[in-house]
Amino acid sequence: MAIDTPPRWDRKMQQRLARGEAAALGELYDRFATLVHGLAHRVLDDETAADRTTRDVFGYLWENPHAFDPKDGPMRSWIAGVTQRLAAGRLRKQHREDGPQSPERQEQIEEKVRAASTAARADYIVTSMPASLRAALELAYFQRRDYRQTARQLGVTEDEARRRLRLGLQLLSSAMSRPLSVPPHGPGRPR
Repeated sequence: MAIDTPPRWDRKMQQRLARGEAAALGELYDRFATLVHGLAHRVLDDETAADRTTRDVFGYLWENPHAFDPKDGPMRSWIAGVTQRLAAGRLRKQHREDGPQSPERQEQIEEKVRAASTAARADYIVTSMPASLRAALELAYFQRRDYRQTARQLGVTEDEARRRLRLGLQLLSSAMSRPLSVPPHGPGRPR
């Protein structure tokens, strides 16, 4: 279930990190470690690499609290973007370490990175969407319910069920069209 973090919380957390409050990092870890690890694991498909990436993400957040700009969106989205970028970078590095690659193999690797990143974005979008949209999508997709059955099961009108399904699918389709929100001054880019 997604935890909403209002903009005020985001700003206060950034300020606390900038002051070097270790308790702030602990609070941030408690709130977002599951998200970070899940996204990293989705990209890397390796528990140890996901653990390392999780440590790297929180290390980056600790060392670069000013890299987050609340005007660019919620801290949760920014952290997810940092995670995706670091996990994709780790995946590319793993493949480079395998030795020289043919152009065809390099394209296969990049396709794997793109597919894993898209899947991670879709996971993030589903876990972040409101419960009402997620419930409608789960009924339609996993239980093969049509909008009428979904409406009955959720106790809403058919129009409302269609609206929830349409909006949920629109949100999911954005996983294919754009990366997670990361400002240009994310990891590896100077501010």
